[in-house]
Amino acid sequence: MNRFKTIRTAALFAVFAGALAVWMAPAAYAQNSTLSGTVSDLEGMPYPDVTLMIKNIETSKEMDVTTDAKGHYSAAGLPGGTYNVDIHGKDKDGKDMLLYQAGLKLTAGTQPTFDVNLKELQAQGKLAAIEAIRKQQEAELSFQQLKVHYDAGTAAIDQLRAAQAKLATTPKDQQDPVKAQIQQAGGTAVTELSAALQLEKPDDPNRSIVLSRLGEAYEGMGKWPEAADTYQKAIAVKPDTAANYNNLGNDLAKEGKVDEARAAYQKYVDLNPQDAALAWRNFGTVLYNSNRMKESIEPLQKATTLDPKNATAWLLLGIALVNTMEFKTEGDKITPVIQPGTIEAYQHAIDLDPNGPIGAQAKDGLASLQAMGVGITTKVGDAPKSTNKKK
Repeated sequence: MNRFKTIRTAALFAVFAGALAVWMAPAAYAQNSTLSGTVSDLEGMPYPDVTLMIKNIETSKEMDVTTDAKGHYSAAGLPGGTYNVDIHGKDKDGKDMLLYQAGLKLTAGTQPTFDVNLKELQAQGKLAAIEAIRKQQEAELSFQQLKVHYDAGTAAIDQLRAAQAKLATTPKDQQDPVKAQIQQAGGTAVTELSAALQLEKPDDPNRSIVLSRLGEAYEGMGKWPEAADTYQKAIAVKPDTAANYNNLGNDLAKEGKVDEARAAYQKYVDLNPQDAALAWRNFGTVLYNSNRMKESIEPLQKATTLDPKNATAWLLLGIALVNTMEFKTEGDKITPVIQPGTIEAYQHAIDLDPNGPIGAQAKDGLASLQAMGVGITTKVGDAPKSTNKKK
């Protein structure tokens, strides 16, 4: 009897378990939903290859689905809950862009339809926020690309400067490879910085920074016209950057455009009056190094007046005055006519650097003047007779 009860109980349990399984299976299945629909483009046509990123806000789980050739998609197995849906497409260059964002709530066990018609949304003005987001994303991407080119350009300028420093200590017969390094680094800098400029808008105030670095690259290669033109473009974008006028003045002076250079330096002084002495000293030094001694005198005089403690400016002024002095002929002699301020310029250099290289050059200059002061004989035929006698 007990055995019969046990068998009957087991049978009843098996039937009950089977029924429970049949009852529970649909319930478990009913917890998931299927979201489907169609995406249409701005022309109202089916939009293929669009990705819908469907993210559950509560669980942070995400499912991505892509539309087919007819713009249709289907996302199965979604639990009930609140979702964010980001719809992404491709621009003309194949880059990902956000098309639309929406929020929706799924009821467990349902199969809702969620269509997205971009043409209708645009007509309703609902794409404005997305357009702003897309533009921001494009701007951020463009900036990152710009930064890559800009960083590469500035790194090349650093290499250029290192090569220039190396050139200064390299014997002349070994300089060709170093000069090649300078040109190569400069070429890389120009290429990269020019690429950065292509990614900037013409009215972007940061464009002036890129142009300034590009000017440096041209300067490093000795391309003064290109450098001057680039600095002028930088000034056109941002006319209140004093340093660009100083650099422009340097390049114009090296081109021999003295009047234009003077105007550039004057603009620098107007914007940066505390550095007036530096500006005029730069102007004078560039002209001096370009062997334009006469033109260098005026800016060097301004520099020494504004900053009388700079020994180098006094020395350069003294040398420039010596190289532009006139001579008078008296009989058979040519006598130098020392320009006013020449000896004083040398003496200031000596006083400011009595034991240094600048002072030493100034002393040599004074010694040369003293030697020249006795006159130079030009009469032909008065050479001293030889004292050598045949033995």
